[in-house]
Amino acid sequence: MNTNRLVLASGNPGKLREFRQLCEPLGLTILAQSELGISDAEEPHCTFVENALAKARHASRASGLPAFADDSGICVAALGGAPGVHSARFAAPNEQRARFADASSGRNMQDARNNAKLIAMLTGKSDRGAHYTCVIVLVRHAEDPEPLIAEGRWEGEIVDTPRGDCGFGYDPHFFVPAWNKTAAELPAHEKNLISHRGKALAALAARLHSVRREA
Repeated sequence: MNTNRLVLASGNPGKLREFRQLCEPLGLTILAQSELGISDAEEPHCTFVENALAKARHASRASGLPAFADDSGICVAALGGAPGVHSARFAAPNEQRARFADASSGRNMQDARNNAKLIAMLTGKSDRGAHYTCVIVLVRHAEDPEPLIAEGRWEGEIVDTPRGDCGFGYDPHFFVPAWNKTAAELPAHEKNLISHRGKALAALAARLHSVRREA
């Protein structure tokens, strides 16, 4: 890369904060695509890696800078891997993302609807195994033939009764046996060490260190 600036293909303030903390030791400046007036990309694909790549290429093409994106979700064994890439809008797949983009109350409402649908679909099923997946893709330019790809996976199981008030999304129902807590019961600093996104971020940092040494 011939620049110290990277565009994050997301307007999510939590993701922006985490990525900036990660990349600061590398001397990288992270810009949110919303700060550059770049709209969200379409996510039409059925895999996390394809959606992350589409978002990263979109942001890089619009900005003329290297860009990266993540795509993540929860996969439940008894549901054949669903919600998967549709996790964010599981209960209302046709909802426009913009409707919830600026309102935490709207996001909370959507989370509640997603969780209610998930628990209803698991009624009577004994297999509660699940995992969170996060895939991060970084492109040095929009047509980069060798994007950097980092992945993280977090194993757990789904519980009917929500526990904890930290985190977001499916966290109150995602139980981590090794910690005897749901993801929503873990303080942020502990969750970030073991979560799917934390693992993917660490893997990306390692790849960036390697690339910058070779440059």
